[in-house]
Amino acid sequence: MRENKDDLNNVRFLGSISAGLPSPADDSRERTLDLNKLVAPHPISTYYMQVAGDSMTGACIHPGDVIVVDRSITAAHKKIVVARLGNKFTLKRLWNMYPKMYLRPENPKYQPVEVTNHPDFEIFGVVTFVVHKAH
Repeated sequence: MRENKDDLNNVRFLGSISAGLPSPADDSRERTLDLNKLVAPHPISTYYMQVAGDSMTGACIHPGDVIVVDRSITAAHKKIVVARLGNKFTLKRLWNMYPKMYLRPENPKYQPVEVTNHPDFEIFGVVTFVVHKAH
């Protein structure tokens, strides 16, 4: 997804928008915005992945969404992470209840996975942004 970095540079940006009371018109002057600087402050360690499956819908992450994953950030309790279990990747919330550690889905249809002593478990990176299509 990052073949042409320039696709995210100089995006037309109208500034902030109020979700409450209307904002003054002066805030709507067009500027440019580099999405790389916004979502990838660590470009060498940043990856984009498209979500498949519905285990994280409770965290507003839906099938087809694109997540931004930063490998340079240290994972912490309750952060949403991409983890590797064996040769497969999964998207879950990290639940560190010392001495046990779990990967928790955000959909009641699925059960947490304990990874405390999993022989082939690795946290790949921390999710920093979600690109979600408005409905």
